[in-house]
Amino acid sequence: MKNAKKHVALVCPGGPITRNLADKIVEITADHCGTDLQLHFHNQCFEIAGHFAGTDAMRSDAFLQVANDPKYDAVWFARGGYGACRLDDAVFDKLNESAHQKTYLGYSDTGFLLARLYGQKTGLAVHGPMPTDQPRDGGDVAIKRSLDFLTRRNTDVVESSIRSGAQYAAFNITVLSHLVSAPWMPDLSGHVVMLEDVAEYLYGIDRSMFTIMSSPSLQTVAGIKLGRVSDVPKNDREFGQSEEEIIQYWCARAGVPYLGRADIGHDSDNKVVPFGPCS
Repeated sequence: MKNAKKHVALVCPGGPITRNLADKIVEITADHCGTDLQLHFHNQCFEIAGHFAGTDAMRSDAFLQVANDPKYDAVWFARGGYGACRLDDAVFDKLNESAHQKTYLGYSDTGFLLARLYGQKTGLAVHGPMPTDQPRDGGDVAIKRSLDFLTRRNTDVVESSIRSGAQYAAFNITVLSHLVSAPWMPDLSGHVVMLEDVAEYLYGIDRSMFTIMSSPSLQTVAGIKLGRVSDVPKNDREFGQSEEEIIQYWCARAGVPYLGRADIGHDSDNKVVPFGPCS
């Protein structure tokens, strides 16, 4: 029988984190979870290879190691940032039975991994706060939200509109616009898809929504909900539509229901969204 204590491995599929941040997350975890959960930061998290936390091979190997290791109950992505889409495709054919039993938690660019894992029915993919959210205002609360989900599956930390019996997925808008052309894009038919973004011009959001809503894989969803689009840069001319009006426009054009706002985003209020059917 597995020990009651949960063991969670952390890797960085994109950029690195600092050891100071890792120490802070360990401290928060010990204070909040006591002996219920132990974190294990892979040394790869602290490697630097240009933009990335180590080479593509290093990041791919680290993910495969922790995913396949039966010691770990979950893989928590320590940071988003560009790079997750560069992991070796062969990794996903090597995932073993232990990998299929895990929870995988992250958001932003790690949406590439969540989508792929969800599409091949490997474990439970979950959109939720990562360690790099800690320095934000209220960041400790965001970290505790993910810890609560990982240890107790506390439903209070889940996005409040999620209902039993429905299916869900959540993505960064820009990431999803690149993801829809991937051969392993998951089937989201009948899903409520929640979207959010950060630091993108409104015309960039509009362009991404054109790509998303032109894709057959998104035209059979149950509907779209919009989270927060934050830190929008100021352009030299006004776009003329708000972020919500942009989403409404493309939903109407594609014949997909717009279902209102969602409580997700690149901020400390970001709520947890498990992929798939909610039980």
